[in-house]
Amino acid sequence: MATAVLLVLLILVGAERVMKPTLLLLSALPHSLMERLREHFDCYQQSLLDEEQSIALAPAVRGLVATGESSVTREQIARLPALEVISVLGVGYDGIDLEAARDYGVCVTHTPGLSTEDIADFAMALLLCAARQVLSADRFVRSGGWEIGRHPITARVFGARIGIIGLGRIGRAVALRAQAFGMSVAYTGRTQKADVPYRWCNDVQALATNVDYLMVCASGGSETHGMINAAVLTALGPCGVLVNIARGSIVDEPALVEALRSRRILAAGLDVFCSEPRVSQALRELPNVVLTPHMASTTEATVQAMLDLAFDNLAAHFSGRPVLHQVNEPLLSDS
Repeated sequence: MATAVLLVLLILVGAERVMKPTLLLLSALPHSLMERLREHFDCYQQSLLDEEQSIALAPAVRGLVATGESSVTREQIARLPALEVISVLGVGYDGIDLEAARDYGVCVTHTPGLSTEDIADFAMALLLCAARQVLSADRFVRSGGWEIGRHPITARVFGARIGIIGLGRIGRAVALRAQAFGMSVAYTGRTQKADVPYRWCNDVQALATNVDYLMVCASGGSETHGMINAAVLTALGPCGVLVNIARGSIVDEPALVEALRSRRILAAGLDVFCSEPRVSQALRELPNVVLTPHMASTTEATVQAMLDLAFDNLAAHFSGRPVLHQVNEPLLSDS
């Protein structure tokens, strides 16, 4: 019955669909973007469709709207014969099978560069919060601990050594902020950069050995999966702090839990996780890790700019103009 209703709907509005391309929305989107999309497109929320409705709608779908956390597989692309474009609301696109998109002639766009400064700000906030034990100090005051003693001393940030994994847009913005804190900067990534004064290390473990604070700014994907492993954390050492504002997949979470629990590293600040929004109970129970809900880029100004660009990419494609930010490579950049 649900399929029949949808088919009737497709027939009744067939003429309008010539003017309004059909979009399938893979995630819940902000109301402001939904309103704009519905003015120009026929929109269907994937989570609201049952299997029969999804099958009936598939031949009409010309665009997907995804987020950085969305997964679009080769099988999904193959089931959408009219698919032309995937607009990703976000910078990361490692969940999209770009090889399949190319094979099927599907354009993939994203919204890069808009969140760089906010993410870099938040990276430093996590570093300061973890190294200076801000959450512990807050609990100390609230519990009345200050009335009977002093909070334990904390690590210094100013003048320390920071290692940045991935010196793309975000890594460079972090480095700029670190310099304002008098920190010496070293980095590693896919390639050495000729236009920066920072010290280059050719692998992550060597970088970790020679810094106090390790900042993960690399892209996700197979090349970086589990890169921060037990050996890297041991190299960082008992006074070291790890901060990850990139992708949860880059860090071996069980190894990190063990390193934090055994105090092989001092602390960590994490905005991303392997199975977000589910965060392991083991991480949540540790007192020396700061956990935030993938919010580094979510300031009001950045989110609005990203919404505008995701819409503009779609509008450009369906009006026959070049899209503003097309993803041309399947994997990785350092940003």
